[in-house]
Amino acid sequence: MKHAHIKNQATFISEPWRMLISLLIAQLMVAFIGRSIGPLGVLIGEDLSLSKSQIGMLPAALFMGQAIVSVPAGYLTDRLGSRRLLLAAAFMMGIGYLFTTFLTHFGILLVLVVIGGLGYGSMHPITNRGIIYWFPQKQRGTAMGIKQMGITAGAALASLILLPLSTVFGWRPVLLIACVILLFGGVMSYFIYRDPPQQKQSNNQTQGLVSFYKEMFKMLKNKRLLLVSFSAMGLNGSQMCLTTYIVLFSYEKLGISLFLSGMLLVISEVFGSFGRIAWGIISDRIFNGKRVIILMIITGITAVSSLTVAFISSASFWLLAPIIALFGFSAAGFNGIWMNLASELVPPEKAGISSGISLTMGSTAVIIVPPLFGFLVDFTGDFMAGWLLITGLMVMVFFMLSALTVMNQKQQLAA
Repeated sequence: MKHAHIKNQATFISEPWRMLISLLIAQLMVAFIGRSIGPLGVLIGEDLSLSKSQIGMLPAALFMGQAIVSVPAGYLTDRLGSRRLLLAAAFMMGIGYLFTTFLTHFGILLVLVVIGGLGYGSMHPITNRGIIYWFPQKQRGTAMGIKQMGITAGAALASLILLPLSTVFGWRPVLLIACVILLFGGVMSYFIYRDPPQQKQSNNQTQGLVSFYKEMFKMLKNKRLLLVSFSAMGLNGSQMCLTTYIVLFSYEKLGISLFLSGMLLVISEVFGSFGRIAWGIISDRIFNGKRVIILMIITGITAVSSLTVAFISSASFWLLAPIIALFGFSAAGFNGIWMNLASELVPPEKAGISSGISLTMGSTAVIIVPPLFGFLVDFTGDFMAGWLLITGLMVMVFFMLSALTVMNQKQQLAA
């Protein structure tokens, strides 16, 4: 009996981590396809004769889909749980991008990228709510960081695998095969993942659509959630500028080969993956679950990194690599902390809608900032203006996080 009790206890302890692996795989596969638009942007641009600003519209279209779907996906996750929606998100992403491989019209291609973005964006509240229910607060930073690592790891794999293959075989057949793999991955996640019992019980108590929208508008009055979301707008926009333009910047301005330029993107994404785990561990173990101070540190590092890159006019791959590693560690590493903060501001049963609202707001900057970055580069003929745009955004974000810190201190004193 004693041995059976120990065995059952071990099984119970390991169950959340097994579910985390399933969520990580789903997040990674969707990001592998969705974020391929960054590294493949150079080849798509050459194929369709696109300007820098139009190339910037590709990730903007992806995140427009995310902005559209985040709140409805949060609502559906709160009602239905995560398991069934994992499959739906994977199929939305895979089918949307699969059809892009048959098109030559830029406008229709953008629409399909938006459709793919519906699957990409819905994956966040779907997986976030699983983390909130499977893990206690002092483990969520680490767990969320691991899960969010799937995004940067997927993007890194897209640069490492899809870009070299596409230079040889063309981006269309390579992306098509990758989409088919994603569809199989979605089916696997569906059969592996299980919703926790307390989430199922909460799902049965979830409010109807009218009550949902009342709750949503109530959350929009939450000043702390708004400050978190506005801060995420700047960080999200900066991250996507890095992933969208680092290959073009190093290839066109610095004369680094396309392969090594792609490796710089891989480096930024790999270190972003490390950052998502590292910042979560630092937040959990050193700052006792405090998230805002971590976002302030990340903002400062991102500002210094973008300012440094802005004034680089000549550099080798080996000189640029550590700078981009630090840039990626901060700009691409913030996401897990953001998702935790947005989810923890509300009760667990509202985590889906809370993260959905924050994702919607955070995604709007990604629709605007990368095309604006490209417009500044086209207008000035230099990448400096684009990188300085990121530095300016980080200054604004730092002030907003400072205001959030003051609000949190006042609330603690009031309690």
